[in-house]
Amino acid sequence: MALELKQNLKLAQQLVMTPQLQQAIKLLQLSRVDLIETINQELESNPILDEDTSEVSPDPTQPDQGGTAEEAPQWEEPLLPSLASSELEKTPWEDKALQEIDWKDFWEDDKRSAIQSYSFEEKEGPNYENLLTQSTDLTEHLMWQLQMSDMNDEEERTIGGLIIGNLDENGYLKINIEELADELHCQPQKIEAVLKKIQMFDPVGVAARDLKECLLIQLEHLGVSDQLVTDLIVKYFPDVERYNYQVIAKATGRTVNEIAEAVNVISHLEPRPGRLYNIDETHYIIPDIYIYKLDNDYIISLNEEGIPQLKINSFYRNALAKNVSSDTEREFIHDKLKSAIWLMRTIEQRQKTIYKVTASIVKFQKEFFDKGINYLKPLILRDIAEDVQMHESTISRVTANKYAQTPQGLFELKFFFNAGIRRDTGEDVASQSVKQKIKQIVQSEDPKKPYSDTKIAELLKNDNINIARRTIAKYREILGILPSSHRKRPYVK
Repeated sequence: MALELKQNLKLAQQLVMTPQLQQAIKLLQLSRVDLIETINQELESNPILDEDTSEVSPDPTQPDQGGTAEEAPQWEEPLLPSLASSELEKTPWEDKALQEIDWKDFWEDDKRSAIQSYSFEEKEGPNYENLLTQSTDLTEHLMWQLQMSDMNDEEERTIGGLIIGNLDENGYLKINIEELADELHCQPQKIEAVLKKIQMFDPVGVAARDLKECLLIQLEHLGVSDQLVTDLIVKYFPDVERYNYQVIAKATGRTVNEIAEAVNVISHLEPRPGRLYNIDETHYIIPDIYIYKLDNDYIISLNEEGIPQLKINSFYRNALAKNVSSDTEREFIHDKLKSAIWLMRTIEQRQKTIYKVTASIVKFQKEFFDKGINYLKPLILRDIAEDVQMHESTISRVTANKYAQTPQGLFELKFFFNAGIRRDTGEDVASQSVKQKIKQIVQSEDPKKPYSDTKIAELLKNDNINIARRTIAKYREILGILPSSHRKRPYVK
Protein backbone atom coordinates (compact mmCIF):
# COMPACT_ATOMS: atom_id res chain seq x y z
CA MET A 1 0.00 0.00 0.00
CA ALA A 2 1.61 3.24 -1.24
CA LEU A 3 1.14 6.62 0.44
CA GLU A 4 1.30 9.79 -1.64
CA LEU A 5 0.46 13.49 -1.30
CA LYS A 6 -1.96 15.20 -3.69
CA GLN A 7 -3.28 18.72 -4.10
CA ASN A 8 -6.96 19.16 -4.92
CA LEU A 9 -8.89 22.37 -5.56
CA LYS A 10 -12.33 22.62 -3.99
CA LEU A 11 -14.72 25.55 -4.25
CA ALA A 12 -16.99 26.01 -1.23
CA GLN A 13 -18.80 28.75 0.65
CA GLN A 14 -18.22 29.06 4.35
CA LEU A 15 -19.43 31.56 6.91
CA VAL A 16 -16.57 32.86 9.06
CA MET A 17 -17.35 34.41 12.44
CA THR A 18 -15.17 37.51 12.31
CA PRO A 19 -14.02 39.13 15.56
CA GLN A 20 -16.37 42.04 14.86
CA LEU A 21 -19.38 39.78 14.43
CA GLN A 22 -18.43 37.86 17.57
CA GLN A 23 -18.29 41.18 19.41
CA ALA A 24 -21.75 42.13 18.11
CA ILE A 25 -23.19 38.83 19.33
CA LYS A 26 -21.48 39.20 22.70
CA LEU A 27 -22.70 42.77 23.24
CA LEU A 28 -26.28 41.88 22.36
CA GLN A 29 -26.63 39.29 25.13
CA LEU A 30 -24.76 41.23 27.82
CA SER A 31 -26.63 42.58 30.82
CA ARG A 32 -26.58 46.31 31.44
CA VAL A 33 -23.87 46.01 34.11
CA ASP A 34 -21.69 43.82 31.88
CA LEU A 35 -22.17 46.24 28.97
CA ILE A 36 -20.91 49.14 31.07
CA GLU A 37 -17.90 47.07 32.16
CA THR A 38 -17.14 46.11 28.55
CA ILE A 39 -17.32 49.74 27.40
CA ASN A 40 -15.00 50.84 30.20
CA GLN A 41 -12.51 48.12 29.21
CA GLU A 42 -12.61 49.37 25.60
CA LEU A 43 -12.04 52.94 26.82
CA GLU A 44 -8.91 51.75 28.60
CA SER A 45 -7.55 49.65 25.74
CA ASN A 46 -8.41 51.87 22.74
CA PRO A 47 -6.81 55.35 22.83
CA ILE A 48 -9.07 56.52 19.99
CA LEU A 49 -12.14 56.26 22.22
CA ASP A 50 -13.11 58.97 24.68
CA GLU A 51 -16.08 59.33 26.98
CA ASP A 52 -18.33 62.18 25.97
CA THR A 53 -19.25 63.95 29.20
CA SER A 54 -21.19 66.75 27.50
CA GLU A 55 -24.89 66.72 28.26
CA VAL A 56 -27.02 66.43 25.15
CA SER A 57 -30.72 67.09 25.60
CA PRO A 58 -32.92 64.47 24.01
CA ASP A 59 -34.78 65.64 20.93
CA PRO A 60 -38.41 64.59 21.35
CA THR A 61 -39.04 64.97 17.63
CA GLN A 62 -36.76 62.03 16.87
CA PRO A 63 -38.39 58.59 16.69
CA ASP A 64 -35.74 56.97 18.89
CA GLN A 65 -36.51 59.09 21.95
CA GLY A 66 -39.17 56.71 23.17
CA GLY A 67 -42.72 56.07 22.08
CA THR A 68 -45.69 53.81 22.34
CA ALA A 69 -45.46 50.15 21.47
CA GLU A 70 -47.84 50.69 18.56
CA GLU A 71 -45.66 53.53 17.25
CA ALA A 72 -42.36 51.67 17.54
CA PRO A 73 -39.84 53.27 15.15
CA GLN A 74 -38.83 51.35 12.07
CA TRP A 75 -35.09 51.18 12.47
CA GLU A 76 -32.42 49.51 10.42
CA GLU A 77 -32.12 45.80 9.77
CA PRO A 78 -31.69 43.72 12.91
CA LEU A 79 -28.29 43.60 14.52
CA LEU A 80 -27.92 39.84 14.07
CA PRO A 81 -29.56 38.55 10.90
CA SER A 82 -29.89 34.85 10.32
CA LEU A 83 -26.46 33.27 10.04
CA ALA A 84 -27.72 31.45 6.98
CA SER A 85 -28.17 34.74 5.11
CA SER A 86 -26.52 34.70 1.71
CA GLU A 87 -25.94 38.44 1.94
CA LEU A 88 -23.88 37.92 5.05
CA GLU A 89 -21.81 35.33 3.24
CA LYS A 90 -21.07 37.65 0.30
CA THR A 91 -20.17 40.80 2.24
CA PRO A 92 -18.28 40.74 5.57
CA TRP A 93 -20.30 42.57 8.16
CA GLU A 94 -17.58 44.90 9.31
CA ASP A 95 -16.72 45.98 5.76
CA LYS A 96 -20.35 46.72 5.00
CA ALA A 97 -20.69 48.77 8.18
CA LEU A 98 -17.54 50.75 7.56
CA GLN A 99 -18.51 51.48 3.96
CA GLU A 100 -21.68 53.15 5.22
CA ILE A 101 -19.80 55.61 7.47
CA ASP A 102 -19.62 59.19 6.25
CA TRP A 103 -16.03 59.87 7.27
CA LYS A 104 -16.15 63.55 6.32
CA ASP A 105 -19.18 64.10 8.48
CA PHE A 106 -17.50 62.18 11.28
CA TRP A 107 -14.51 64.55 11.29
CA GLU A 108 -16.63 67.68 11.19
CA ASP A 109 -18.81 66.75 14.16
CA ASP A 110 -16.60 67.08 17.21
CA LYS A 111 -19.46 66.19 19.51
CA ARG A 112 -20.51 63.03 17.70
CA SER A 113 -21.68 60.18 19.89
CA ALA A 114 -22.87 56.95 18.36
CA ILE A 115 -24.74 56.04 21.51
CA GLN A 116 -28.09 57.80 21.43
CA SER A 117 -30.28 58.71 24.39
CA TYR A 118 -33.56 56.89 24.33
CA SER A 119 -35.18 58.40 27.41
CA PHE A 120 -38.72 59.53 26.77
CA GLU A 121 -38.61 61.96 29.64
CA GLU A 122 -36.81 62.48 32.91
CA LYS A 123 -38.07 60.01 35.52
CA GLU A 124 -37.15 60.33 39.16
CA GLY A 125 -36.25 56.84 40.33
CA PRO A 126 -35.26 55.52 43.74
CA ASN A 127 -31.82 56.29 45.11
CA TYR A 128 -30.41 52.77 45.39
CA GLU A 129 -27.36 53.99 47.30
CA ASN A 130 -29.62 54.89 50.22
CA LEU A 131 -30.93 51.32 50.29
CA LEU A 132 -27.61 49.50 50.37
CA THR A 133 -26.51 47.87 53.60
CA GLN A 134 -23.78 45.47 54.52
CA SER A 135 -25.21 42.26 55.92
CA THR A 136 -23.61 40.39 58.81
CA ASP A 137 -23.26 36.64 58.41
CA LEU A 138 -23.80 34.11 61.17
CA THR A 139 -20.10 33.61 61.94
CA GLU A 140 -19.45 37.35 62.36
CA HIS A 141 -22.55 37.73 64.53
CA LEU A 142 -21.54 34.89 66.85
CA MET A 143 -17.86 35.90 67.03
CA TRP A 144 -18.91 39.40 68.07
CA GLN A 145 -21.01 37.90 70.88
CA LEU A 146 -18.11 35.67 71.87
CA GLN A 147 -15.86 38.71 72.23
CA MET A 148 -18.52 40.50 74.28
CA SER A 149 -19.25 37.48 76.51
CA ASP A 150 -17.94 36.75 80.00
CA MET A 151 -15.61 34.03 78.66
CA ASN A 152 -12.35 35.73 79.57
CA ASP A 153 -10.28 32.55 79.62
CA GLU A 154 -8.18 32.32 76.44
CA GLU A 155 -8.79 28.59 76.15
CA GLU A 156 -12.56 29.11 76.32
CA ARG A 157 -12.39 31.73 73.56
CA THR A 158 -10.34 29.34 71.43
CA ILE A 159 -12.89 26.57 71.96
CA GLY A 160 -15.73 28.97 71.23
CA GLY A 161 -14.10 30.14 68.01
CA LEU A 162 -13.60 26.55 66.85
CA ILE A 163 -17.22 25.68 67.62
CA ILE A 164 -18.49 28.70 65.68
CA GLY A 165 -16.21 27.84 62.80
CA ASN A 166 -17.76 24.38 62.52
CA LEU A 167 -21.39 25.46 62.17
CA ASP A 168 -23.28 24.88 58.96
CA GLU A 169 -25.46 27.47 57.20
CA ASN A 170 -28.45 26.58 59.41
CA GLY A 171 -26.46 26.97 62.61
CA TYR A 172 -25.98 23.28 63.48
CA LEU A 173 -22.72 21.93 64.84
CA LYS A 174 -21.19 19.51 62.33
CA ILE A 175 -18.37 18.14 64.47
CA ASN A 176 -18.66 16.03 67.62
CA ILE A 177 -17.26 16.93 71.02
CA GLU A 178 -14.67 14.13 70.99
CA GLU A 179 -13.11 15.40 67.76
CA LEU A 180 -12.88 18.92 69.19
CA ALA A 181 -11.34 17.56 72.39
CA ASP A 182 -8.70 15.63 70.45
CA GLU A 183 -7.87 18.65 68.31
CA LEU A 184 -7.56 21.04 71.28
CA HIS A 185 -6.09 18.49 73.71
CA CYS A 186 -8.59 19.33 76.43
CA GLN A 187 -11.35 17.64 78.39
CA PRO A 188 -14.72 17.09 76.60
CA GLN A 189 -16.47 18.50 79.67
CA LYS A 190 -14.89 21.91 79.12
CA ILE A 191 -15.96 21.93 75.47
CA GLU A 192 -19.49 20.96 76.51
CA ALA A 193 -19.58 23.87 78.98
CA VAL A 194 -18.53 26.38 76.29
CA LEU A 195 -21.03 24.85 73.86
CA LYS A 196 -23.87 25.38 76.33
CA LYS A 197 -23.01 29.09 76.55
CA ILE A 198 -22.84 29.51 72.77
CA GLN A 199 -26.20 27.76 72.37
CA MET A 200 -27.74 30.64 74.31
CA PHE A 201 -26.24 33.23 71.98
CA ASP A 202 -28.50 34.97 69.52
CA PRO A 203 -30.10 33.27 67.64
CA VAL A 204 -31.01 30.92 70.47
CA GLY A 205 -30.57 27.27 69.54
CA VAL A 206 -27.53 27.81 67.40
CA ALA A 207 -24.74 25.22 67.72
CA ALA A 208 -27.25 22.45 68.46
CA ARG A 209 -26.30 19.00 67.23
CA ASP A 210 -29.74 18.02 65.96
CA LEU A 211 -33.27 19.36 65.61
CA LYS A 212 -34.52 18.02 68.93
CA GLU A 213 -31.70 19.67 70.86
CA CYS A 214 -32.28 22.91 68.98
CA LEU A 215 -35.98 23.01 69.92
CA LEU A 216 -35.34 22.03 73.55
CA ILE A 217 -32.78 24.85 73.92
CA GLN A 218 -35.37 27.34 72.70
CA LEU A 219 -37.97 25.98 75.12
CA GLU A 220 -35.50 26.42 77.98
CA HIS A 221 -34.75 29.97 76.90
CA LEU A 222 -38.47 30.81 76.70
CA GLY A 223 -39.10 29.27 80.12
CA VAL A 224 -41.58 26.72 78.77
CA SER A 225 -41.71 23.85 81.29
CA ASP A 226 -44.73 21.99 79.94
CA GLN A 227 -43.86 18.29 80.07
CA LEU A 228 -46.19 17.46 77.18
CA VAL A 229 -44.37 19.84 74.82
CA THR A 230 -41.05 18.32 75.85
CA ASP A 231 -42.35 14.78 75.37
CA LEU A 232 -43.67 15.60 71.92
CA ILE A 233 -40.17 16.67 70.87
CA VAL A 234 -38.25 13.90 72.62
CA LYS A 235 -40.56 10.88 72.27
CA TYR A 236 -43.26 11.51 69.68
CA PHE A 237 -41.71 13.82 67.09
CA PRO A 238 -42.25 11.47 64.09
CA ASP A 239 -45.95 11.25 64.98
CA VAL A 240 -46.11 15.03 65.31
CA GLU A 241 -44.73 15.37 61.79
CA ARG A 242 -47.42 12.99 60.47
CA TYR A 243 -50.23 14.62 62.48
CA ASN A 244 -50.95 11.32 64.25
CA TYR A 245 -52.55 13.13 67.18
CA GLN A 246 -54.83 10.20 68.01
CA VAL A 247 -51.83 7.92 68.45
CA ILE A 248 -50.09 10.47 70.70
CA ALA A 249 -53.27 11.06 72.72
CA LYS A 250 -53.65 7.33 73.32
CA ALA A 251 -49.99 6.97 74.39
CA THR A 252 -49.96 10.01 76.69
CA GLY A 253 -53.51 9.93 78.02
CA ARG A 254 -54.02 13.53 76.89
CA THR A 255 -56.85 14.88 74.75
CA VAL A 256 -56.40 15.70 71.07
CA ASN A 257 -56.97 19.39 71.80
CA GLU A 258 -54.15 19.37 74.38
CA ILE A 259 -51.87 17.72 71.82
CA ALA A 260 -52.83 20.36 69.20
CA GLU A 261 -52.07 23.20 71.62
CA ALA A 262 -48.67 21.71 72.48
CA VAL A 263 -47.87 21.29 68.78
CA ASN A 264 -48.84 24.94 68.25
CA VAL A 265 -46.14 25.93 70.76
CA ILE A 266 -43.57 23.86 68.88
CA SER A 267 -44.61 25.37 65.55
CA HIS A 268 -43.50 28.81 66.77
CA LEU A 269 -39.93 27.64 67.39
CA GLU A 270 -37.19 28.11 64.81
CA PRO A 271 -35.90 24.79 63.39
CA ARG A 272 -33.02 26.48 61.51
CA PRO A 273 -31.77 29.35 63.70
CA GLY A 274 -28.86 30.24 61.45
CA ARG A 275 -30.79 30.82 58.25
CA LEU A 276 -31.70 34.43 59.09
CA TYR A 277 -28.01 35.31 58.98
CA ASN A 278 -27.15 33.31 55.88
CA ILE A 279 -29.53 34.83 53.37
CA ASP A 280 -27.69 35.53 50.15
CA GLU A 281 -26.55 39.11 49.81
CA THR A 282 -29.22 41.23 48.20
CA HIS A 283 -28.52 42.24 44.63
CA TYR A 284 -30.48 45.19 43.33
CA ILE A 285 -31.57 44.88 39.73
CA ILE A 286 -31.48 48.08 37.72
CA PRO A 287 -33.94 47.75 34.82
CA ASP A 288 -32.71 47.92 31.24
CA ILE A 289 -36.13 49.09 30.07
CA TYR A 290 -38.89 51.14 31.63
CA ILE A 291 -42.46 50.58 30.45
CA TYR A 292 -44.89 53.31 31.51
CA LYS A 293 -48.62 53.46 30.99
CA LEU A 294 -49.91 56.74 29.58
CA ASP A 295 -53.68 56.77 29.10
CA ASN A 296 -54.32 53.62 27.04
CA ASP A 297 -50.83 53.40 25.56
CA TYR A 298 -47.52 52.12 26.87
CA ILE A 299 -44.35 54.18 26.65
CA ILE A 300 -41.04 52.33 26.29
CA SER A 301 -37.88 54.01 27.51
CA LEU A 302 -34.42 52.46 27.51
CA ASN A 303 -32.32 53.06 30.59
CA GLU A 304 -29.15 54.81 29.40
CA GLU A 305 -28.11 56.04 32.85
CA GLY A 306 -24.53 55.09 33.66
CA ILE A 307 -23.69 53.86 30.14
CA PRO A 308 -20.67 55.88 28.94
CA GLN A 309 -21.32 58.07 25.89
CA LEU A 310 -18.51 57.52 23.37
CA LYS A 311 -16.75 59.83 20.96
CA ILE A 312 -13.52 59.89 18.97
CA ASN A 313 -10.50 61.45 20.64
CA SER A 314 -9.88 64.87 19.03
CA PHE A 315 -6.09 64.51 19.16
CA TYR A 316 -6.08 61.37 17.01
CA ARG A 317 -8.80 62.79 14.80
CA ASN A 318 -6.64 65.84 14.01
CA ALA A 319 -3.54 63.71 13.56
CA LEU A 320 -5.26 61.62 10.90
CA ALA A 321 -7.16 64.47 9.26
CA LYS A 322 -4.09 66.74 8.92
CA ASN A 323 -1.91 63.92 7.68
CA VAL A 324 0.79 64.75 10.25
CA SER A 325 1.49 61.16 11.22
CA SER A 326 3.83 58.61 9.72
CA ASP A 327 2.51 55.66 7.73
CA THR A 328 2.93 53.35 10.71
CA GLU A 329 1.12 55.74 13.00
CA ARG A 330 -1.65 56.33 10.46
CA GLU A 331 -2.15 52.59 10.09
CA PHE A 332 -2.33 52.17 13.86
CA ILE A 333 -4.81 55.03 14.22
CA HIS A 334 -6.90 53.77 11.31
CA ASP A 335 -7.13 50.25 12.80
CA LYS A 336 -8.10 51.59 16.20
CA LEU A 337 -10.56 53.96 14.56
CA LYS A 338 -12.30 51.13 12.73
CA SER A 339 -12.55 49.21 15.99
CA ALA A 340 -13.98 52.26 17.78
CA ILE A 341 -16.55 53.01 15.06
CA TRP A 342 -17.62 49.38 14.98
CA LEU A 343 -18.08 49.33 18.76
CA MET A 344 -20.18 52.51 18.73
CA ARG A 345 -22.35 51.33 15.87
CA THR A 346 -22.81 47.93 17.51
CA ILE A 347 -23.88 49.47 20.82
CA GLU A 348 -26.28 51.80 19.04
CA GLN A 349 -27.77 48.91 17.08
CA ARG A 350 -27.99 46.83 20.27
CA GLN A 351 -30.13 49.47 21.95
CA LYS A 352 -32.37 49.79 18.92
CA THR A 353 -32.85 46.04 18.75
CA ILE A 354 -33.75 45.83 22.46
CA TYR A 355 -36.30 48.60 21.96
CA LYS A 356 -37.83 46.91 18.95
CA VAL A 357 -38.15 43.53 20.67
CA THR A 358 -39.61 45.12 23.82
CA ALA A 359 -42.20 46.99 21.74
CA SER A 360 -43.24 43.71 20.16
CA ILE A 361 -43.54 42.01 23.57
CA VAL A 362 -45.73 44.85 24.83
CA LYS A 363 -47.94 44.49 21.78
CA PHE A 364 -48.42 40.75 22.34
CA GLN A 365 -48.80 40.95 26.13
CA LYS A 366 -50.86 44.14 26.46
CA GLU A 367 -53.53 42.38 28.53
CA PHE A 368 -50.88 41.30 31.04
CA PHE A 369 -49.72 44.89 31.49
CA ASP A 370 -53.34 46.00 31.86
CA LYS A 371 -54.73 43.29 34.15
CA GLY A 372 -51.96 41.12 35.61
CA ILE A 373 -50.46 37.64 35.41
CA ASN A 374 -53.76 35.81 34.90
CA TYR A 375 -53.91 37.43 31.47
CA LEU A 376 -50.40 36.47 30.36
CA LYS A 377 -50.64 34.96 26.88
CA PRO A 378 -48.65 32.04 25.45
CA LEU A 379 -45.69 33.43 23.54
CA ILE A 380 -42.69 31.82 21.87
CA LEU A 381 -39.54 33.25 20.33
CA ARG A 382 -40.83 32.61 16.83
CA ASP A 383 -43.82 34.93 17.39
CA ILE A 384 -41.57 37.88 18.20
CA ALA A 385 -39.02 36.92 15.54
CA GLU A 386 -41.66 36.98 12.83
CA ASP A 387 -43.13 40.23 14.10
CA VAL A 388 -39.84 42.15 14.11
CA GLN A 389 -38.30 40.18 11.21
CA MET A 390 -35.32 38.87 13.13
CA HIS A 391 -33.92 35.43 13.74
CA GLU A 392 -35.08 33.47 16.80
CA SER A 393 -31.50 33.26 18.09
CA THR A 394 -31.37 37.05 18.05
CA ILE A 395 -34.54 37.27 20.14
CA SER A 396 -33.06 34.78 22.59
CA ARG A 397 -29.92 36.92 22.97
CA VAL A 398 -31.88 40.15 23.30
CA THR A 399 -34.06 38.79 26.11
CA ALA A 400 -31.17 37.24 28.05
CA ASN A 401 -30.17 39.13 31.22
CA LYS A 402 -32.48 42.06 30.42
CA TYR A 403 -35.06 43.35 32.89
CA ALA A 404 -38.07 45.60 32.36
CA GLN A 405 -39.77 47.74 34.99
CA THR A 406 -43.48 47.53 34.17
CA PRO A 407 -46.75 48.65 35.81
CA GLN A 408 -47.05 45.02 37.04
CA GLY A 409 -43.56 44.92 38.55
CA LEU A 410 -40.00 44.05 37.55
CA PHE A 411 -39.65 41.13 35.13
CA GLU A 412 -36.91 39.55 33.05
CA LEU A 413 -37.80 39.72 29.38
CA LYS A 414 -37.70 35.93 29.21
CA PHE A 415 -40.63 35.86 31.66
CA PHE A 416 -43.01 36.90 28.90
CA PHE A 417 -42.32 33.74 26.89
CA ASN A 418 -44.56 30.87 27.95
CA ALA A 419 -45.73 27.61 26.50
CA GLY A 420 -49.45 27.48 25.82
CA ILE A 421 -51.99 25.14 27.40
CA ARG A 422 -55.15 24.54 25.38
CA ARG A 423 -58.46 25.49 26.94
CA ASP A 424 -61.58 23.49 26.19
CA THR A 425 -62.90 26.59 24.42
CA GLY A 426 -60.06 26.37 21.91
CA GLU A 427 -58.06 29.29 23.32
CA ASP A 428 -54.58 28.95 24.80
CA VAL A 429 -53.53 30.03 28.28
CA ALA A 430 -49.94 30.66 29.36
CA SER A 431 -48.31 28.14 31.68
CA GLN A 432 -47.37 30.97 34.08
CA SER A 433 -51.05 31.86 34.37
CA VAL A 434 -51.89 28.23 35.16
CA LYS A 435 -49.22 28.18 37.89
CA GLN A 436 -50.71 31.33 39.35
CA LYS A 437 -54.17 29.76 39.35
CA ILE A 438 -52.80 26.67 41.15
CA LYS A 439 -51.20 28.91 43.75
CA GLN A 440 -54.48 30.76 44.29
CA ILE A 441 -56.42 27.49 44.64
CA VAL A 442 -54.00 26.20 47.30
CA GLN A 443 -54.12 29.50 49.20
CA SER A 444 -57.92 29.38 49.35
CA GLU A 445 -58.22 25.72 50.40
CA ASP A 446 -59.36 24.49 53.79
CA PRO A 447 -56.18 23.51 55.71
CA LYS A 448 -58.10 20.66 57.31
CA LYS A 449 -59.00 19.24 53.88
CA PRO A 450 -56.38 20.40 51.35
CA TYR A 451 -56.99 19.73 47.68
CA SER A 452 -55.28 16.76 46.07
CA ASP A 453 -53.64 17.16 42.65
CA THR A 454 -56.63 15.40 41.11
CA LYS A 455 -59.03 17.85 42.77
CA ILE A 456 -56.96 20.82 41.58
CA ALA A 457 -57.14 19.42 38.05
CA GLU A 458 -60.94 19.23 38.38
CA LEU A 459 -61.15 22.83 39.59
CA LEU A 460 -59.03 24.00 36.67
CA LYS A 461 -61.27 22.06 34.32
CA ASN A 462 -64.18 24.16 35.58
CA ASP A 463 -62.22 27.10 34.20
CA ASN A 464 -61.94 25.31 30.84
CA ILE A 465 -58.28 24.39 31.51
CA ASN A 466 -57.80 20.70 30.84
CA ILE A 467 -54.52 19.65 32.44
CA ALA A 468 -53.22 16.26 33.61
CA ARG A 469 -52.67 15.45 37.28
CA ARG A 470 -48.96 14.78 36.75
CA THR A 471 -48.61 18.27 35.23
CA ILE A 472 -50.28 19.71 38.32
CA ALA A 473 -47.72 17.89 40.45
CA LYS A 474 -44.87 19.25 38.32
CA TYR A 475 -46.12 22.84 38.55
CA ARG A 476 -46.76 22.43 42.28
CA GLU A 477 -43.15 21.34 42.84
CA ILE A 478 -41.88 24.31 40.79
CA LEU A 479 -43.94 26.63 43.00
CA GLY A 480 -42.57 24.97 46.15
CA ILE A 481 -46.03 23.76 47.26
CA LEU A 482 -46.06 20.59 49.36
CA PRO A 483 -48.32 17.60 48.59
CA SER A 484 -51.78 17.62 50.17
CA SER A 485 -50.70 15.11 52.84
CA HIS A 486 -48.08 17.57 54.10
CA ARG A 487 -50.33 20.62 53.81
CA LYS A 488 -53.03 19.07 55.99
CA ARG A 489 -53.64 20.79 59.32
CA PRO A 490 -56.44 18.70 60.88
CA TYR A 491 -56.59 20.55 64.19
CA VAL A 492 -56.31 24.14 63.06
CA LYS A 493 -59.00 26.28 64.68
